[in-house]
Amino acid sequence: MLIRCWGARGSIPVSGREYLKYGGDTTCIEVVAASGETVIVDAGTGIRSVGNRMLLEGRLECTMLFTHSHWDHILGFPFFKPIYHHNAKISVHGCPLAQGNMETLLAKTMAPPYFPVPFKDIAANVSYEPACLEEICVGSLNISSIALNHPNMGLGYRFEEEGRVFVFLTDNELGQHHRGGRNFEEYVAFCAGAQLLLHDAEYDEDDYTRTKGWGHSLYSDAVELALAAGVERFGLFHHNQDRDDHGMDCMVAKCKSLLGARNSTLDCFAVQQGEEYSL
Repeated sequence: MLIRCWGARGSIPVSGREYLKYGGDTTCIEVVAASGETVIVDAGTGIRSVGNRMLLEGRLECTMLFTHSHWDHILGFPFFKPIYHHNAKISVHGCPLAQGNMETLLAKTMAPPYFPVPFKDIAANVSYEPACLEEICVGSLNISSIALNHPNMGLGYRFEEEGRVFVFLTDNELGQHHRGGRNFEEYVAFCAGAQLLLHDAEYDEDDYTRTKGWGHSLYSDAVELALAAGVERFGLFHHNQDRDDHGMDCMVAKCKSLLGARNSTLDCFAVQQGEEYSL
């Protein structure tokens, strides 16, 4: 399984020389199965680059999963070029939860007066799965889900293939309970034994004094989850829009200090836009 990050930023895209290392596009993860199928998680602004690469490589089929439908996770959808290609085939999965069905939600991103091209002009063959995802197979990938601890709810995903595991839990607040969310032990069980965990770690201690309850984790809580679950690699995700490259480097240093004090060999890093992981 090949995992590519096309956007790791939270809330709103950013640009500038101070964001060059970790990138400014919002959430979009691509997972390519050993059997060749493409799965895209979320349609933040990073999805534009995924679509460009897919067309360049002649890949016109994909499965799309959504963690939830806050703006930073869907606002790139109108710029995903395969939706305008007559030969493209896209299967969209998304749990309605408290937010409505994904077809309606995605249509809103192209509704006037916010976007000039109407949703009805999509040329691709797009199918929508209305039911909440519990477990599906896409080629050689087995994909399961868990409810996120986040306002308006959402889903996190576990990808398994040939004994290798990748877990993606963004917009998941470990330090506060939200309606529909799970407890810490349940997230530990969901992440257990993963070779790679990417988890929301937006806030440091100063941030969290005023942002507790906003739906994002304190980095140290995410480290504790990674340790308890026994994962091999842990990537900080959903970078705050005001945290520049230096700030992210400092957060990684704090994580490594925590791990050093525990004599842990866990590989901790902050996810960089454009990074690839092969499992």
